[in-house]
Amino acid sequence: MDFRCLRILEAVLFRAENPVDQKYLRGFIADKTPLEQYLQKLQNMYQSRGVHLVQRGTGWVFITAPDLHDALVLETDVPRKLSRAAMETLAIIAYYQLITRLEIEDIRGVSLARSTLDHLLDAGWITPVGHRQVPGRPTLWGTTTEFLHHFNLRSLHDLPLREELTQSGLVLRAEQGELFSCSTDDAEKTQD
Repeated sequence: MDFRCLRILEAVLFRAENPVDQKYLRGFIADKTPLEQYLQKLQNMYQSRGVHLVQRGTGWVFITAPDLHDALVLETDVPRKLSRAAMETLAIIAYYQLITRLEIEDIRGVSLARSTLDHLLDAGWITPVGHRQVPGRPTLWGTTTEFLHHFNLRSLHDLPLREELTQSGLVLRAEQGELFSCSTDDAEKTQD
């Protein structure tokens, strides 16, 4: 048995996405050794490895060892685009830190769907940080370190100035319903 032929067969099979036909594989054998002996040798070599050589119809293919299937199941996060409402809400929370839902709605000029806050909360970008000391004790919202990490910010001071956003056209001007049209600076903000 020619070791080089064995290595070539191994490479051809590793490279293949689908079973490789035996007739095609025979073309790589330079000596008189039957193809079956080469395939048997490869099967034996990979018997205790992470992949196995198996026959599928008239072709041969490497597959994942059956006992490893569960270990190879990967969960991946599929990034979802933020809706305009979620992006506006996140920007308001980032700029007005420690803000209530009602104040967010006042700034946006429209009511806020609960799912918008839930989506931002699930993403780990906002968190409840206390309650306003007024009747009803509404929840105060703020951003998280995950927010900073995701948007590549060292601190909230790295956020662009509101004036810069308005001048760049990323935020509409006041006459068009500017996103940052009112201030909550004079509102008492306390945490529990």
